[in-house]
Amino acid sequence: MKKLFIVTGEYSGDIHASHVVNALHGINADIEIEGVGGENMERAGVKLFANHSKMASVGLSLQIIVNHFLLGKKLLDYLVNDYKPDAVLLIDYGGFNLRIAGFLKKHGIKVIYYIPPQVWASRKGRINKIKKNIDEVLCIFPFEKELYETHGIKTHYCGHPLVSQLPEKVERKEFFEKHGLDLNKKLVSIFPGSREFELKYLMNVFIKTAQYLRKKHPELQFCISHAPNLSDKAYEKYIKKTDFKVIKGENQALLSASDALILASGTVALEACLYQTPMIIAYRGPWLFYFIYLIVRCIKRVSLPNIIADKSIVPEIIQGDVRVSKIAYEIEKLLYDTSYREWNIKELGAVKNMLSDKVSSNEAAKEIAQNLSD
Repeated sequence: MKKLFIVTGEYSGDIHASHVVNALHGINADIEIEGVGGENMERAGVKLFANHSKMASVGLSLQIIVNHFLLGKKLLDYLVNDYKPDAVLLIDYGGFNLRIAGFLKKHGIKVIYYIPPQVWASRKGRINKIKKNIDEVLCIFPFEKELYETHGIKTHYCGHPLVSQLPEKVERKEFFEKHGLDLNKKLVSIFPGSREFELKYLMNVFIKTAQYLRKKHPELQFCISHAPNLSDKAYEKYIKKTDFKVIKGENQALLSASDALILASGTVALEACLYQTPMIIAYRGPWLFYFIYLIVRCIKRVSLPNIIADKSIVPEIIQGDVRVSKIAYEIEKLLYDTSYREWNIKELGAVKNMLSDKVSSNEAAKEIAQNLSD
């Protein structure tokens, strides 16, 4: 029986891993799979070595560093001395996974990377680590394949997982009735991020923008998306003085039912793009992190739709520019400038068409199965 070990570091990786595991079981049920992940992997039949809940943080706090160090040491000891897998599959979470990859390579363990670090966006030097320590990269953007192969890295393009995993658009009338929304009003939805530090830096300005727009345009209504991985308590101090509806655990439905979106940067922008829902991206964080980002970035675009299209489609409002007036102006333009709105929706559709129609998890599973049989 072949053994595979999977390492994820956050909620999205857990979901992607579960789809790959299900596809692998469809190819070959005689594979033993363990890993670091969450409830989605566990439901797919993976025996968890550790839950990654303590890893899903951003920053350089001592606690995060200690958590990573302790987990990494225990994990390597287990893989090298006890489990001895035929291959290790790393999914996303570049900082931790690339460090693990170096140690695994030294011990002769085959390493496959699905959803690799976005070296095309920042820290291009990482590609040398990937070439040295990764046996095969399973990439999800079409332009990545050429980049990795140019550096002599074995690469397989799987297509983007969201293309096949994203639910169909929700039926608007049913969704509005379910949540007590007014069908005669346009809906603007706020997605402030899935990490507490993002709420800290973005939630207040997003709420003030919504309050300003509602006062100016009574025909608008607003909803706030509650990230499923964050507690109710994390939101309470921001929303207790508002009457905006908060919808939890229905991100995709809310994205597809909205007329416009105020988003923190991230994968949610690509999800919105696939639904062709007009959006703005607003993002800010600690100034130190922002200055570091300016130093290490390789491209000036922030949102995935703009990066894939290689042009500006989605308005990006970053750091010091994140103000009520700027966000409100862009939302008004998306809602009330008919020709601009039509152009925006058309361009989002073009980005959608650029992504592969492959089922990414199936493609990844085929390559992993081949690696296990080699």
